[in-house]
Amino acid sequence: MSFSTKIIHWYHQNYRDLPWRNTNDAYKIWLSEIILQQTRVSQGLPYYINFINAFPTVKDLAIADEQQILKLWQGLGYYSRARNLHFTAKFVMENYNGVFPNSYNELIKLKGIGTYTAAAIASFSSNEPVAVVDGNVFRVLSRVFNVDYDISQNTTKKYFIELATKVLSLTQPNIHNQAIMEFGALQCVPKSPNCEVCIFNDSCEAYKLKIVSELPVKSKKVKVTKRFLNYILVKDASDHYEMNQRTENGIWKNLYEFPCIESEQEIDADQILEHLNTKYTIEYFHYFDSYDVLHKLSHQHLNIKFYTIEIKESITNGYTFKELLQLPVPIVLHNFIEKIAI
Repeated sequence: MSFSTKIIHWYHQNYRDLPWRNTNDAYKIWLSEIILQQTRVSQGLPYYINFINAFPTVKDLAIADEQQILKLWQGLGYYSRARNLHFTAKFVMENYNGVFPNSYNELIKLKGIGTYTAAAIASFSSNEPVAVVDGNVFRVLSRVFNVDYDISQNTTKKYFIELATKVLSLTQPNIHNQAIMEFGALQCVPKSPNCEVCIFNDSCEAYKLKIVSELPVKSKKVKVTKRFLNYILVKDASDHYEMNQRTENGIWKNLYEFPCIESEQEIDADQILEHLNTKYTIEYFHYFDSYDVLHKLSHQHLNIKFYTIEIKESITNGYTFKELLQLPVPIVLHNFIEKIAI
């Protein structure tokens, strides 16, 4: 029995019934793939449902306000994905007459769509025989065929695409691609997979050699930067709050945040107050000492503290607390706002 036949048979018996698997609409499949990048299915599913309800067609997404999109995306992280969604939806309306493309060669041209995503959309929506290669596929193929090349290297990615193409079902590429990814997500998991019940335990090279835990090989390590962010909830006598929109490139672009004092190392409340006194006439100052957060991103660890001040000056273009709740903000700020709103 071939690799493809085995994994498709396994899939029919074990797959999860997910909404994007019940459609060949390239727009909806694209939406699911972008949401699920760097995101677990259990976390991404409610976001997908909310997006489909808010934007059932690519036109609805294209004409939406960016703030609405960012607000719905809040908590998923990697906000450039949401901005790229909006850009690509508008591009499709302008260049494809509102019909989302479903061929690999057209999809790869769109912003925010790489080789994996283009292959996934093309195979799932039009059954195009192009192999998908994501983290799950790396893991399955590296173990079954004992490939010990470093997957952080571009040459290795090319090798895996060739291998994935070689074992791909030409008659059911859509089901095959779903199957190999699902197999990696449910059976051939990163740590302590149950190899005793695996469909490949009689042919998996890594299992035979007892090196399952060593594959796939990934030697590249991410350098993590520490940042110290001190957020200030600034309120005036009219109960209006100061909020700023981040416009520079980097994390949280176009999201809103409280005024922030960033430091190279941790600073105390006295130092914060000293800094604020140079800008505001402060009547009240408080440090939310139980709300400190260590927010871990892929390349950064953010050490976050929250303070509040009441000032004599009136805040120009300020927000009421109700309006503040509607703004798209980083999830750490959203969680803080939810806590103090109780």
